[in-house]
Amino acid sequence: MAEIIQRDGTWAFDGSTIRITPGPHRSVPLFRQTYGEIAVPLEAVSGVVYEPDRRRGRLRIRLREGADPLLQATGGRLPDAADPYRLTVDADRSGVAQYVAEEIRHALLLEQVPTGPTDGYLLPGPPVPVSVRSSDGAVSFDGGQVRIDWADTSDRVKRATGPRIIALGDLVQVEWLPNSGSEDGFLRFVTRETVFSKLPPERDPYALDLWGSVRRDLLTALVATAVTARLPHPSARAGGTPGGPPRSPSAGVPARDGRHDVLLRRLRELGELHRDGVLTDEEFARTKAVILGGFGCGGLS
Repeated sequence: MAEIIQRDGTWAFDGSTIRITPGPHRSVPLFRQTYGEIAVPLEAVSGVVYEPDRRRGRLRIRLREGADPLLQATGGRLPDAADPYRLTVDADRSGVAQYVAEEIRHALLLEQVPTGPTDGYLLPGPPVPVSVRSSDGAVSFDGGQVRIDWADTSDRVKRATGPRIIALGDLVQVEWLPNSGSEDGFLRFVTRETVFSKLPPERDPYALDLWGSVRRDLLTALVATAVTARLPHPSARAGGTPGGPPRSPSAGVPARDGRHDVLLRRLRELGELHRDGVLTDEEFARTKAVILGGFGCGGLS
């Protein structure tokens, strides 16, 4: 077994799996500590590199495109310190780091692991249920539905709509951008009804606006990853409807009466927000158009 133990964590490779365990030191980001150990199968790896430096080097593994729901959900936007596939190595351990990298490269060649995209996730993502409290409210996912409970500091539009419950089957994708401290981030749940919505995150009742503690808000990537892992794989979306494989015109469409009831409820909620002055005329018109478009009523006004 090839193994390296550093303050940031431990990497152990047994020939078929790279086990990445975060270190207990307080300098290790909360996100990595919470995400826990990651078992990376060799077939998910496209390459490994050790970057030496005078004081501290970096050991990195690159995963095949589509292999990991974490990378799919975060789009490479995790800060370096929170990236579990990056290990800071002290200069006096550079020889060990190089040995680990060589062992992984040798195994990749021996097993002839392809470097191209995968047609399914090879890592499971975080287990469910998972729940995170952010600056804009609490979000949880139980494997079947997402629930958002707004904070007292959330925008009036969000608080007026009450808790948001989104079934997994209604989701097209998850969009995530971290809060950098100088700029807000967001966690948005895109449904077939809201896929063309242009509401800003602070007013979007399907999005969490991340503006507070960077350390805490980064944990929303846990929910984003757990949901992404249970959505259709990106390779299955090619040529099909957003968020899934090709479907027949009637596949997955609710009964007409059910859709009509949902449409009336959405419009009624929207009208109440407009009358109460929560939504401006422009926001009301834009959101109404989004709702009608999602129900195939684009020609109605």
